[in-house]
Amino acid sequence: MRIRKELHEGQAGPNLSDYTRERASFSWGRAREELDGLPDGGGLNLAYEAVARHVAGGHGSQTAIIWLGKNGGRTEISYAELDSLSDRFANVLAGLGVHPGDRVYSLTGRIPELYVCALGTLKHRAMFCPLFSAFGPEPILQRLNLGGASVLFTTERLFNRRIAAIRDQIPTLEHVLIVGDPKRPKHPEGTTDWADAMASAAADYRIADTDPETPAVLHFTSGTTGTPKGAYHVHGAVLTHYVTGKLALDLHPGDVYWCTADPGWVTGTSYGISAPLTNRVTMVVDEAEFDPKRWYQILEEEKIQVWYTAPTAIRMLMRAGAEFPQSKDLSALRFMASVGEPLNPQAVVWGQEVFGMPFHDNWWQTETGGIMIANYASMDVKPGSMGRPMPGITAGIVREGDDGHMHEVDDPDQDGELALRPDWPSVFRGYWNNQERYEACFRDGWYLSGDLARRDDEGYYWFVGRADDVIKSAGHLIGPFEVESVIMKHPAVAEVGVIGKPDPVAGTIIKAFVSLQPGRKWSDELQKEILGFGRKNLGTAAPREIDYCQSLPKTRSGKIMRRLLKARELGLPEGDISTLEGADS
Repeated sequence: MRIRKELHEGQAGPNLSDYTRERASFSWGRAREELDGLPDGGGLNLAYEAVARHVAGGHGSQTAIIWLGKNGGRTEISYAELDSLSDRFANVLAGLGVHPGDRVYSLTGRIPELYVCALGTLKHRAMFCPLFSAFGPEPILQRLNLGGASVLFTTERLFNRRIAAIRDQIPTLEHVLIVGDPKRPKHPEGTTDWADAMASAAADYRIADTDPETPAVLHFTSGTTGTPKGAYHVHGAVLTHYVTGKLALDLHPGDVYWCTADPGWVTGTSYGISAPLTNRVTMVVDEAEFDPKRWYQILEEEKIQVWYTAPTAIRMLMRAGAEFPQSKDLSALRFMASVGEPLNPQAVVWGQEVFGMPFHDNWWQTETGGIMIANYASMDVKPGSMGRPMPGITAGIVREGDDGHMHEVDDPDQDGELALRPDWPSVFRGYWNNQERYEACFRDGWYLSGDLARRDDEGYYWFVGRADDVIKSAGHLIGPFEVESVIMKHPAVAEVGVIGKPDPVAGTIIKAFVSLQPGRKWSDELQKEILGFGRKNLGTAAPREIDYCQSLPKTRSGKIMRRLLKARELGLPEGDISTLEGADS
């Protein structure tokens, strides 16, 4: 099945009009010429390309951000204002003694100050490290210590609820900047008031020469075992953000664009800050959580032209029915895209039926820094496919041969690991303080994604499954080991095994199986207590379901067999259990 999006009268033509021609003629060097670079040959700085160059080019009066408060407020921030505010924050950091390369963490909801913090940090050449505000204290503590946080930018409410009790466990944290209630000017002891610091800082900041390889952003992504991985990207990644925003999301200067992702996740920085601003669009930021009626109201009232959202949200909109969108004037909407996990074909078809256009799925990872494979505005959409590789990206399906090397699979529709030639600007430059883990991602000239896929005879890629057991719930990657480690801190719990369980809305939910300490008995009350403990300490990474197991299945070496837990939960074949503890030899 194919879906072709028709261009309506008055709409701009797609930036990528001929896929084959664009791939044949594309080069990253020529694309780099579309960015300005710092004055006087000073290199490439992400924040300069996002805001300052537009001001220098005479576009300072254009609205950069339309911020919609959860309680009804609406604020417009121009490119000139965003440039000046981020200059002030860069000066705040300089005044605090923050050095280039120091890690500046953010822990807030989607408030305007967050975007100022991100851009000011990048102007100062410190590393911006965003955290999701729904994280519990344990994941926050782990990430702050793994990255060696120097500065934390947060709100008074989140500081009191998440940080106050753990601050003395973060030895590198020197400064905490607080966005608080102006009616309550007194902040917790040992913190700095954001408004006071900004008011006393100079409004002009000269960005120092920035080598494109200068570290810029640190994102944490969970693995199947061990601690979260801190993947870091460099300022040169801005070129990928700009190109993919233009070609994959079809952003035109002046577009009104809405990316629903939180900057605590990589999508919310690459495509909620860098890509839209470098393409000089007006981006909408909604502080509130998901609500179908509110979302359709935003699409109509703000005249959204390009909309980038997640499969979970699309499925929830489908559940809400077609009544809301059909009662709205959504004629401004030109392009819809999906990110975070594979988009089921029904959702693509539903988009066509309800909005008159399909959702365009795409594929990328925290490690790639930007979109690698996409469905484009000018191409037919095959529902269920992630699309075709970006211009400038060489993708392949690979398998390990008898010689121990990775070889590309030439025949169509053969499963293998999705791999990329690591020569694009936003490929991650390392896992923070874990070189061995980083090097393991590359073999025989390929970056190995860990995702299984196939390619059809027209070059469209199709997701098959994850090569490991990372849980992707509501578009977020969650490591089982991280969840298990926290749940085991409950005094009644002896062992924990965590799996992903299919869910019609979230795609996957987290389910935990626990065995108990001697003398403890399973009950409904204890189940609720452990669920609450998980929510308190893990936030959105907490299990939604917990079951009791007298003894968890383990290998002879003591490793819990999550694969077996999942097979038994879903009634699937158990496969090879020869390594199971207690199994016959």
